[in-house]
Amino acid sequence: MHKTVDESVDYVRRFLPLVNPDADVDIVVAPSFLALPALVEATRNSRVGVAAQNVNAKPQGPFTGEVSLGMLQASGIEFVIIGHSERRQLYGETNADVNAKVLASVDAGLTPIVCVGETLAEHEAGTTFEVIERQIREGLANLTT
Repeated sequence: MHKTVDESVDYVRRFLPLVNPDADVDIVVAPSFLALPALVEATRNSRVGVAAQNVNAKPQGPFTGEVSLGMLQASGIEFVIIGHSERRQLYGETNADVNAKVLASVDAGLTPIVCVGETLAEHEAGTTFEVIERQIREGLANLTT
């Protein structure tokens, strides 16, 4: 949530020439929601994909301020970040919420980028492995290949 649409487009235009066309990596940028369509256009015919920073798992409903999978699909978005630490800490997003978003995203043909990680308190308590294992197990539950 740090760049305007114009700043995001300018950033990507300066970034694209730095991308190695032969590198075997996936590169994705995740601008603010307002910049998504502009960045889809700016990255067209490049190796750089565009991700949304969040999505609502429900296809529609009274979810003021949320973005639906259909909105992302209509904008040409292929990727969506799910379970970011800020969503978990600031908005109380749970592993069950992450799982619902992952399953809905996959069903809609989007590629979820699932974030996992411990808080400072969990790290200091020595529960990092358990926290991350639980986030992966619960966040990816019922996901089939």
